Amino acid sequence: MKRIFKKFGSSALVATLLLGACETIELDLADNPNQLSLDQSSADLLLNSIQIDFATFVELMGQNGADLVRIGYLNGRNYQNITNLSPVQLNLEWNIAYQGDNAESLDSGLEVNGILADIRALAPEAEANELFRHTAIAQFIEAYTIVTLVDFFGDVPYTEAIQATAETPILNPNVDSGASIYAAAQALLTSAIANFERDVVNEPPNDFYYNGNWGNWVKACNTLRMKIYLQSRLVDADAVGNFTAIVNEGNFIDETSEDLEFQWGTNAILPDARHPRYADNYTPSGGSDYLPNWLMNLMDEGDDPRIRYYFFRQVNAVPGEEIPPDEENLACSLEPTPQHYTDGGFTFCTLPNGYWGRDHGQNAGIPPDGFLRAVYGVYPSGGIFDDSRFEGLSVGDGGGGAGVTPILLASWVDFMRAEIAMLADPSSGEAFVLAGLSKSVAKVQSFGSLDSSADLSFAPTAGAVTNHSNNVSTAFTSADDDGKWDVLAEQFLIALYGNGIDGYNFYRRTGFPTTLQANLEPEPGAYIRSLNYPADFVNNNSSVDPKPNQTIQVFWDTNPASPTFPIAN
Repeated sequence: MKRIFKKFGSSALVATLLLGACETIELDLADNPNQLSLDQSSADLLLNSIQIDFATFVELMGQNGADLVRIGYLNGRNYQNITNLSPVQLNLEWNIAYQGDNAESLDSGLEVNGILADIRALAPEAEANELFRHTAIAQFIEAYTIVTLVDFFGDVPYTEAIQATAETPILNPNVDSGASIYAAAQALLTSAIANFERDVVNEPPNDFYYNGNWGNWVKACNTLRMKIYLQSRLVDADAVGNFTAIVNEGNFIDETSEDLEFQWGTNAILPDARHPRYADNYTPSGGSDYLPNWLMNLMDEGDDPRIRYYFFRQVNAVPGEEIPPDEENLACSLEPTPQHYTDGGFTFCTLPNGYWGRDHGQNAGIPPDGFLRAVYGVYPSGGIFDDSRFEGLSVGDGGGGAGVTPILLASWVDFMRAEIAMLADPSSGEAFVLAGLSKSVAKVQSFGSLDSSADLSFAPTAGAVTNHSNNVSTAFTSADDDGKWDVLAEQFLIALYGNGIDGYNFYRRTGFPTTLQANLEPEPGAYIRSLNYPADFVNNNSSVDPKPNQTIQVFWDTNPASPTFPIAN
């Protein structure tokens, strides 16, 4: 099912409600939020809108990527006909990135559109009033947004799209090459760093990511530059050297305190400021999303210390495992294991210990299992810590939705560095893998306190965390070269839970892990190498045609064509 993150009624209102989220997750609703006095400049309001729309864009694209690499659940047995990724379903993220069809007018008369449109609207006032840090935040967000559009769609409009104005619209903007957009993103980040380091008179009143820590913003810019170099290493002979040069300078995200993430709140109405995955699943009818069997099984079998934070089990057994099959709630529990699952050694349909999810590509109907299936836990969506209470969820449970959208984390940077190191010598990646694992586990464990009702005696002990790290180390050192890449890839994917953008890129770039659960359909067709263009784009733009299929590879993906690559369909 498509995750439709409800578009906020007023971006400025949400910004006001989320103000101070870095200090507290309690939102002061003593005043009527519909009677707020907006005394900020249009540049301030636009920057609020840009920041919030960016978080929603990352959530949407992160879920698309997660579904394709088994850290989300993909509903569809034919890769070329996935409902969630159809041209119509992709309109939302496209319009959030460019210029939404439902532009809003705020009390100030300011029109709020999509990210890139609002950035263009911000520019004149920011330039005229020397609002360099407003500009810098916008430049970072623009760079991340356009790179992500390329990573998922390939060639997309940019030059003509951002030149358009209300007075001189460009109704049919041509696409730019992915490589040229990557170069533009690097230029934006160079400029953003300079702007963050300039002296200013007026700071942005709301920085929803770093709360005015401009040094951390510079580190985020450099980390995004590293990510761009890593993603383009197959087509850029200088990419690895440029990546390494930034590492040697030492001014990038390497501590969890520097993580770039968006903090959601707990307010449920006017507007709903909770983490979107919480809002969609902690409902009167129970959970609405399924969680991926591959990921839950990998973590359960590996005694991963993050599992109780990632997933909340509403029941202690899944039909067909510890209890009899259930035709009504889990029809596949009565079905034989498909031969290709048996041959591949994949789990099918049911998992032990109450981890009730779905296999990759399963597209069965929705039974009345909203209070049976596993749901999102306390990390990253602010849900319930799994303390083996085994009870159905209620609205407002756990952290009340005060989770985060992770965007660039220090743990992820360690895995990026592992990949670079392993290009020369696969054995040299172990220290980076273990460092990334350590940072990820510590960060995730810190979220347990969000659930005030949790019995944290069920949290993993220091000894359990150490044993898990030692087991990962043993698996890495004892494996052959391909096996080492599998260990890196599996641990990277687990750490990426909450944002699958980099996981989808990693999988297409490397072909690892080779251990991913196959699609439930024995012949699902070629793997999706890029998404279809959204319907709004092709239907309203005479300059472009729909893609013939989703096997078109983005400019940096020079690996063999599907279905032989990636290995696991």
